[in-house]
Amino acid sequence: MKSLTVIILTFNEELHIERCIKSILKITKNILIVDSFSTDSTLQIANLYKVKVLQRIWENNHAAQFNWALSCLPEETDWVMRVDADEYLSEKLILQINKLYLTNTKSINGVVCIRKIIFQKKLVRFGGVGSTKVLRMFRYGHGQSESRWMDEHIIVSGKTINLSGAIIDDNLQSLDWWIRKHENYAKREAIDLLNLEYKFNNNVNDIYSNEKKSARGTKRWIKEKVYAKLPSEIRVKGYYLFRYIFLFGFLDQINGSRFHYLQAYWYRSLADQNLKDLKKYIQNNNESPTNAIKKLLGIQL
Repeated sequence: MKSLTVIILTFNEELHIERCIKSILKITKNILIVDSFSTDSTLQIANLYKVKVLQRIWENNHAAQFNWALSCLPEETDWVMRVDADEYLSEKLILQINKLYLTNTKSINGVVCIRKIIFQKKLVRFGGVGSTKVLRMFRYGHGQSESRWMDEHIIVSGKTINLSGAIIDDNLQSLDWWIRKHENYAKREAIDLLNLEYKFNNNVNDIYSNEKKSARGTKRWIKEKVYAKLPSEIRVKGYYLFRYIFLFGFLDQINGSRFHYLQAYWYRSLADQNLKDLKKYIQNNNESPTNAIKKLLGIQL
C-alpha cells in the first residue's frame, strides 16, 4: 500500500470536521473534502489543517457526490477510503490500517471494517447494528459507490479482507436534527423502493449479484426480494420486532430503545408512507415516477 486518500463529504459540519480530520491524519495526510457550499465554519476549520477542498452542489445523493470525488483524484492515487464527517477511526482501526502499509497488499482490492454507532452519547450495542461490516477502503480504480439514493455501498472488484477495528459514527447534533435528517432519508428510501417496481433508474447496481456470499449482499437480497414484497404494515412492524426482540435491541436500555424505535419503525413507516403517496399519485394522475417524485418529494432525478 502506497498512497491513501480519504474522501469526506461535508455540509455545515463544524461540530465534527476537526475530530474527523485529526483521526484521519493518523493514517494519511491526503484528505479530500467535497463540500456542498457550507455556510458555517467547516471550511475555515479544514483550512487550518491544509486539507484539499473542492465544492460541488449537493444533489441529495451521497453516491453521486462520492463518485464525482473519485473522478477528481490524481492517477498516482493507490488507495481510497470514505469517511463521513461525523465519523472517526478507532485506535485499533488506525493501527490495523497502518500495518497494511508494511504488508504485501497486491492481491487485495478492498478493506472491510466494523462500524459502531453512538446515538445521543450512548453506544448502540444490539439490534443488529452493534458491529456492522462496511467496505470503506479500496484500491483506486477497482471500486465505486452504487448508484442509489439510500443504503448505497461501495462495490469492489477483486479480493477483500476484513479488519476488526471500527469506524465510530458519533453525530453530536440534537435529536430534532436527527429526525429532520431521517425525514429526508425516508424520501430517498421511498425512491429506491419505487424503483424496484418501475425500474426508472437503470444505473442501479445489485450488490447481492456482485457479492452473493457476503453479509452485505445477503442483506440487500433480503431487503429487495423479501422485505419489499411484504405488505407495509407487516414488514415495518416485523422488522422492528425482529431487531428489538430477536436481535436483543431491548438490551440497549432507554436510549438504545429510542434509537431502535426511530430507526427501525418510525423511519421505515415514513418511507413506506412516502412510497404509498407516490404510487397513488402516479396511478391517479397517469404521471411518470420521476415527475411524481419531483412534485411530491421535491427531488429532481
